[in-house]
Amino acid sequence: MVTDDSSRSFPRLNARTDGFTRGAPRSLQLDPTGSRLTFLRSEHGTDPVGALWSLDVATGTETLVADPRAMLAGGAERLSRAEQARRERSREGAAGIVGYATDRDARVAAFALSSRLWLAELGADPAVRELPAVGAVIDPRPDPTGRWVAYAADGGLHVVGSDGTGARTLAAAEKSDVSWGVAEFVAAEEMDRYRGFWWSPGGDAVLAARVDESPVQRWYIADPANPSTPATEVRYPVAGSADADVTLHVLRLDGGRTDVTWDSAAFPYLTAVSWSPAGAVVRVMSRDQRRAEVRAVDPDTGTTSLLLAQSDQVWLDVVPGVPALLPDGRLVTTAELDGARRLVVDGQPVTDTTVQVQSVLSVGDDSDGVLVLGTDDPTQQHLWRWTPGAGVERLTGPGGVHTGAAAGGSVVVASVTAGQPATVVAVHRSGHAPRPVTSYAETPPPLPRPTFYRVGAHDLAVGVVLPTDHVPGTPLPVLMSPYGGPHHREVMDSPKRWLQAQWIADQGYAVVKADGRGTGGRGPDWDRAIRDEFATVALDDQVEALHAVADLVPDLDLTRVAILGWSFGGYLAALAVLRRPDVFHAAVAGAPVTDWRLYDTFYTHRYLGHPDEAPDVYDRNSLLADAPALTRPLLLIHGTADDNVVVAHTLRLSAALLEAGRPHDVLPLSGVTHMTPQDVVAENKLRLQVEWLDRALAR
Repeated sequence: MVTDDSSRSFPRLNARTDGFTRGAPRSLQLDPTGSRLTFLRSEHGTDPVGALWSLDVATGTETLVADPRAMLAGGAERLSRAEQARRERSREGAAGIVGYATDRDARVAAFALSSRLWLAELGADPAVRELPAVGAVIDPRPDPTGRWVAYAADGGLHVVGSDGTGARTLAAAEKSDVSWGVAEFVAAEEMDRYRGFWWSPGGDAVLAARVDESPVQRWYIADPANPSTPATEVRYPVAGSADADVTLHVLRLDGGRTDVTWDSAAFPYLTAVSWSPAGAVVRVMSRDQRRAEVRAVDPDTGTTSLLLAQSDQVWLDVVPGVPALLPDGRLVTTAELDGARRLVVDGQPVTDTTVQVQSVLSVGDDSDGVLVLGTDDPTQQHLWRWTPGAGVERLTGPGGVHTGAAAGGSVVVASVTAGQPATVVAVHRSGHAPRPVTSYAETPPPLPRPTFYRVGAHDLAVGVVLPTDHVPGTPLPVLMSPYGGPHHREVMDSPKRWLQAQWIADQGYAVVKADGRGTGGRGPDWDRAIRDEFATVALDDQVEALHAVADLVPDLDLTRVAILGWSFGGYLAALAVLRRPDVFHAAVAGAPVTDWRLYDTFYTHRYLGHPDEAPDVYDRNSLLADAPALTRPLLLIHGTADDNVVVAHTLRLSAALLEAGRPHDVLPLSGVTHMTPQDVVAENKLRLQVEWLDRALAR
């Protein structure tokens, strides 16, 4: 029974603070000298409006550079549909300034606010001004010299001088299905590529993606609560259908254009682009994601030359931050070697097999080297740095979850460690004490107390949270709370990851999270174990984890086991009560994928193959045929405005259940997307789920 109903209740604070992240510094960027940090932060822990700040590392002085409320004179933000979609793809739930980009020396920063173009001076006397723009601005970026700002708007790509003069259009808007300088759906949703243009080192040209979505299937997202509102047309590349046609072009400020060429029929996916003083490189990938090429681009002719050919019998990973070039031209990439994803420089692996590289955060000169995010323990996340001559140096640990940035001999680190209620950010510089960055984030009540285990035949990482006032010997109903899908870990050594679990536990549950095969952090064999087998591998690992941890935590009552999840976790929750009702007695499935034929190409083709070539794989991983088997309580929750996992997934499963005469509950969230960003929805959704579970388990 949910009893926490005060104004300071966890559900309310968790929603209003966006998981206790508001008010904390983020989007951390050091200038090339390492002496000034630029970052975003809101005014307090329940304030969603991000402002642009700078920190003088030597003195510790923090300066407000750009205040959105003052800039808009208290008016409301107005976001274009394209900007709303961009934020949905990047899971951006904040308001105000949500991103920025600087020139090479970090003297100016450009950003969009209310779909308008702004430029901030970042020196000793910061100032901000609006620049003239054509249309609703997306992703503005200064050139490396700081003289120009490029931005996408209304299908075109445009440039204006940093002094507000010299405006010109580099690529004009064409038909409605064509856009310049923005990432297509699968790039942003699945490749971690959120950009669509890249400046030349000299600021005289950009590499720009042209995205033609006319081959992509049209879908329509309606608002059933407002039948007078027309449905929104979106281009969704559903499994087995055509993707957008993406090409790359050099657009010069003098009006010149050069088309970049590669074998786009064999390698249609553009997964990464980098343009530095050492040269321009791209990575392109085949549609089955088993072959890729890293190619050097000649900006003058548009021709490309092969630097590296990659192949894998199962799939190739897309690793953020690579490929890139060191200042001396050596290629930085990653490779799956000897059971680990390793950092590779000029063809030679430089990290050992104990480190699983997750991403490359920056590639600098000989002193800053290559900053790597990775793990040597699947419950943790750390920073390593490779520099020529010195090799690999570990920068964080032991324990916790860390990220950061490096430049000019400084490293800024954002850390969450055990016993620590919030993210701590500090700039580290050799010979100086760490310089902290102020956080205004709320402190959660109370601090979670997870216990970690490694269990079962697959050595699964499991975390368990019990009620704060639990008396040993008292049986507890169990709530499994997994994600369970590819490349995402829930069992992390970060109290922030366990806040919601602790509150649910304090309602009288033992909450268990388990990361099964495929969830990342343990090498390519672990990741690839789920190929073609979402339903069997993911579910088997949850059952294995539950039974193994019950031998270690005797108060787990295996006669009352529920499961709750969102997205892939929602799929896994529904799957659990449909196929293993002997283990799971109730399920809450949020935004579940119920039929993988309704999900996007890049994801499904990687993990399940092409539906025309492997129909049996899609059939056995679908939930729809299992509908007649439902014998346990099932609650389906779905946002009607979800354009990632569309509400058709839940509606089709519900229809199949109704046809089979199987009772179930459906909670539609009107106007809500996959993120559920609305505070009141997030708060009450959490309460309602626990109340429903109480009834389903007859508590």
